[in-house]
Amino acid sequence: MKSNENLIGLIRELKKKSIDEKANIWKSIALHLESPKQNRKTVNLYKIDKFSNGKEIIVVPGKVLGTGDVTKKINVYAFKFSQSALEKINKNGKAGHIIDLIKDKTKPSQIRIIV
Repeated sequence: MKSNENLIGLIRELKKKSIDEKANIWKSIALHLESPKQNRKTVNLYKIDKFSNGKEIIVVPGKVLGTGDVTKKINVYAFKFSQSALEKINKNGKAGHIIDLIKDKTKPSQIRIIV
């Protein structure tokens, strides 16, 4: 149940940040994470690579899978990663947990959600 406690805490932090910064993007991420586990999104690397311009921060409110290649330097934050996705992203960019992004001073305009 530790994972569930972490998820509840993350959702709470996202909603708080949304209110504090008056930025709906944090609330949108929280709402995606609140959906039932079987409805939570999984995104492959090829999709992230396709829709990223390499300048913004990508947020996946679910799990990132390692199918595909990364051709750009990208920063991806997600709730979970497969091991192969972590390795491929970290070769040229950075993979991190969404809670790490909340702690950074990232501007909402720099974020792109991919589901």
